Amino acid sequence: MFIYNVTVKIDTDLAADWLSWMQTTHIPDVMATGMFLNHRICRLLSNDDDGLTYAIQYECTDLATLQRYSTQYAPKLQADHANRYANKYVAFRTVMEVL
Repeated sequence: MFIYNVTVKIDTDLAADWLSWMQTTHIPDVMATGMFLNHRICRLLSNDDDGLTYAIQYECTDLATLQRYSTQYAPKLQADHANRYANKYVAFRTVMEVL
């Protein structure tokens, strides 16, 4: 089992809108690809005046599935996010293996 983790720091003034959009649009779109088994969204507990940080984790069975997601689906989904929240967030992605 593998976890595809996307960490996003969003400007505080957009955090409520962003979280709503993630829960109602973006995450359902990612899950609709059929590449992931489950997901969760977590908020990092930190005192940061310029934004809130979230980790969105998607579970998949193997690296081939994750690679297929990365090439077939991720570019459009990431562009949708970038266009909606341009210059208001930073993001990075990591892959973890569940032991």
